[in-house]
Amino acid sequence: MCGNSLWPRAVQIKNLFADISELVPEEVIDILLKTENFRLERIVSDGQATPPGEWYDQETHEWVLLLEGSAGLRFAGEPEIRVMRSGDALHIPAHLRHRVEWTESGVKTVWLALHYLREKKGEMEAKTGATDL
Repeated sequence: MCGNSLWPRAVQIKNLFADISELVPEEVIDILLKTENFRLERIVSDGQATPPGEWYDQETHEWVLLLEGSAGLRFAGEPEIRVMRSGDALHIPAHLRHRVEWTESGVKTVWLALHYLREKKGEMEAKTGATDL
């Protein structure tokens, strides 16, 4: 047992499927964890899509895990929509233009999205021995 009395309060279990409203008229984004280098979000959708003509063009890289539901993503320059289902994960490099064409209606689509800044080439290898994420 640790002698630090702050630990029990600092270490909390959170269920990612809890506290989801029955009605989701707009996409809900909850920031779960944030530092200067990354942001971890839970996103809940119910039939929402990126508005027509709009594209995401983000400064950060994004790794997405679809926990529940399904969604269709389109990437600039690709004619086909990529369909994601529960358990599918996808890495989106910074500035790769993309949009959400659809999310399943009547079923909550729950995403876990990690937005992060990639370290300068060589820094990651020096710290961990890894060559890519």
